[in-house]
Amino acid sequence: MSRRVVRQSKFRHVFGQAAKADQAYEDIRVSKVTWDSSFCAVNPKFLAIIVEAGGGGAFIVLPLAKTGRVDKNYPLVTGHTAPVLDIDWCPHNDNVIASASDDTTIMVWQIPDYTPMRNITEPIITLEGHSKRVGILSWHPTARNVLLSAGGDNVIIIWNVGTGEVLLSLDDMHPDVIHSVCWNSNGSLLATTCKDKTLRIINPRKGQVVAERFAAHEGMRPMRAVFTRQGHIFTTGFTRMSQRELGLWDPNNFEEPVALQEMDTSNGVLLPFYDADSSIVYLCGKGDSSIRYFEITDEPPFVHYLNTFSSKEPQRGMGFMPKRGLDVSKCEIARFYKLHERKCEPIIMTVPRKSDLFQDDLYPDTPGPEPALEADEWLSGQDAEPVLISLRDGYVPPKHRELRVTKRNILDVRPPSGPRRSQSASDAPLSQHTLETLLEEIKALREQVQAQERRITALENMLCELVDGTD
Repeated sequence: MSRRVVRQSKFRHVFGQAAKADQAYEDIRVSKVTWDSSFCAVNPKFLAIIVEAGGGGAFIVLPLAKTGRVDKNYPLVTGHTAPVLDIDWCPHNDNVIASASDDTTIMVWQIPDYTPMRNITEPIITLEGHSKRVGILSWHPTARNVLLSAGGDNVIIIWNVGTGEVLLSLDDMHPDVIHSVCWNSNGSLLATTCKDKTLRIINPRKGQVVAERFAAHEGMRPMRAVFTRQGHIFTTGFTRMSQRELGLWDPNNFEEPVALQEMDTSNGVLLPFYDADSSIVYLCGKGDSSIRYFEITDEPPFVHYLNTFSSKEPQRGMGFMPKRGLDVSKCEIARFYKLHERKCEPIIMTVPRKSDLFQDDLYPDTPGPEPALEADEWLSGQDAEPVLISLRDGYVPPKHRELRVTKRNILDVRPPSGPRRSQSASDAPLSQHTLETLLEEIKALREQVQAQERRITALENMLCELVDGTD
């Protein structure tokens, strides 16, 4: 009589649990925009959520510890003139976040460690180059200040946020709307999905599609793709009969999938959140009330179903905490921030362990906040794996670090046609017009500094009056 062998895996018993009511963030008017992004971004310091806003686009940024009811007058980040469609925290600076909007612009913001008194309205830099709405943002995983954006104009632009210039523009690779873009672990390749049903692997610096697969999923609804640590591509999409489906692909052999599994008949797009340290992918469907998770291994059937976290309320969006923001003392291997209509609820995924000691096997060294490359080094062709840190003693976020922007290429702010290297400021002759522009910018900055100094003086006077009053 044959005995069924159970697959060995330390993640077989991962279970999800919603945080207690007092650990949720209440009274947040989550955006109702029809767009398939996650509407939420989180890092070890802050939680950011796209919210409803009259007369433009806005998102709210809360310190992680500020749980409970959020005051209706809590300051927002407002600067866009149309709804915000996507937000993404910089992986190398926990105080810097980028936002993309229906108004065709990308704005990069510096978030202070203290709670501001009024709305944040001035971004560090505004990036203008798309001709239609910008719906996708993704920071480079290893190079400092490199940000990717994809717009409704079917163009991908890669920016150097530190200078405000376009590094690369990929404008003739996608004939239709881009649904998702994902970097691989060292940022040398991109995986993109498009409305034309094609999954593409792109080398952005060469401007080449190195591999592509038509109809990885045969349905017309949007497809998503992420790189795995083995270099495979994990995809979610729909069958011709509108059943949801997941797939695993080898870019070196796109003819046949490594794995292909049908899921269910729900119509919400499945957002994949992949954890390279554990090789677990979590699938969150917009409008679903569950999170399904699978382990990806080298053994057939390659994508192994682990479990499902279910709740009563459907999710409007989802934030995924980077590994360095987790509580290692509780064997927490993932944390989600689930958006409801009026609140955000943390969901904690843990592996049950009896010992209180640090679990080396659950927490290999993970990408830290230090970049491995500068933007120019990456553009010149260098690649580097992320700089790893140990979580043995927990992770303490560094203090506020300011993003300094040194604008170059002031006259040429349009994106170049085709993928090409940008001309640096030192290559361009300084015309009289450029000198006048620089002088005007210096004058404007001086006026801003003087205004700030006047504001500081006024606040100091108010503080003195308050102190005198209490005496």
